[in-house]
Amino acid sequence: MDRIDIHLEVPRVPVEVLDSGGREEASAAILSRVEQARSRQVDRIPHRKDFPFNSGMTPSDIRKYVVLDQEGQKLLRMAFESMGLSARAYHRIVKVARTIADLAGSSEVRAEHVAEAIRYRAMERKVV
Repeated sequence: MDRIDIHLEVPRVPVEVLDSGGREEASAAILSRVEQARSRQVDRIPHRKDFPFNSGMTPSDIRKYVVLDQEGQKLLRMAFESMGLSARAYHRIVKVARTIADLAGSSEVRAEHVAEAIRYRAMERKVV
């Protein structure tokens, strides 16, 4: 499980939610956000022509291209200690947080991005 970046539990959707006709994000809007995020990654890591995406960042790339805000650093340290994370899991959380920030259009990786990335790891440990 340590080699998998994101763990999600997807609960069954109640029929009331399906019938309500809620406002979902359109597929075209999602595609646009994903394309913009990928473009940010390609621009950020230009020396890796073959795979310039967050998931392929090395620890040195992470140190160079990913700066967590102070609250995000605190959250990650707490998760590292309380969840007994490996170095691999630590780096994967940082890369996922960077991707979440990219999808949100944020140049900074903030605590909210780190918290979401941690939640994706916590699912495997039933910590949520």
